[in-house]
Amino acid sequence: MKITALASGSSGNCFYLDSGKGAVLIDAGISTKRIVERMQTHRLKPENVKGIFITHEHTDHTKGADVFARTFNVPIFATNGTIANGFLCSNEELINSIKPVEIVKMAGMEVEAFSKFHKAEEPVSFTISNGKRISVITDLGYACKRVNEAISDSDFLFLESNHDLKMLENGPYPYFLKNWVKGDSGHLSNRQASLAVLEHSNKKLRNVVLSHLSSTNNTPKLAVRTFNQLLKERSDFRAKVDVSVKDEPTKLFRI
Repeated sequence: MKITALASGSSGNCFYLDSGKGAVLIDAGISTKRIVERMQTHRLKPENVKGIFITHEHTDHTKGADVFARTFNVPIFATNGTIANGFLCSNEELINSIKPVEIVKMAGMEVEAFSKFHKAEEPVSFTISNGKRISVITDLGYACKRVNEAISDSDFLFLESNHDLKMLENGPYPYFLKNWVKGDSGHLSNRQASLAVLEHSNKKLRNVVLSHLSSTNNTPKLAVRTFNQLLKERSDFRAKVDVSVKDEPTKLFRI
């Protein structure tokens, strides 16, 4: 598997996974032009993408789906709640409904949806399997049982580490927004993400890429430091920790 986060953050999210028989995108929250440009950074071809899987209807996850899907004739997969509450594509024939718990087989991969808690209609995250299991988990208020189960069985993990609680509380957001971000339908903090991996990851986990970092209430350095400090408690933890950002793709991982 070849894997990269083409973008991740409050202004846009897009994850690329390639089995060698074809690729899928998890979310398409940046423009098609940027998706293609960032794929070309790693010499990846947009024509290899066989499906776009949307986690929820917020525009930082859907912005580029319409143009990309129509340009490259790629089907879009999303829950009924996501389809009904957000614009995904002007060609409705490309939109496919999936259940909040469902597996779609595509390009030598199994793309498994599972529900989570976030302020959206029927939001899901995904685990992609091809011998190894890669989970893409962002936009959730807390790590519920389904999220913890995905973490426990992952070889590779993109995991939200959205904010530092002190930065959020002392930052410029209005009171209601701060409460939402740190609430059960908001976003995982650095500490919440770290604890979920500390308590539930298997020793087979090879990589953790901290994702969906807030540009206002977090920094990559702080996210990694918080994570590494807590994971010292796990003597069997050997995974490499990286960070994905909004303005450039991560390196191309191979697993």
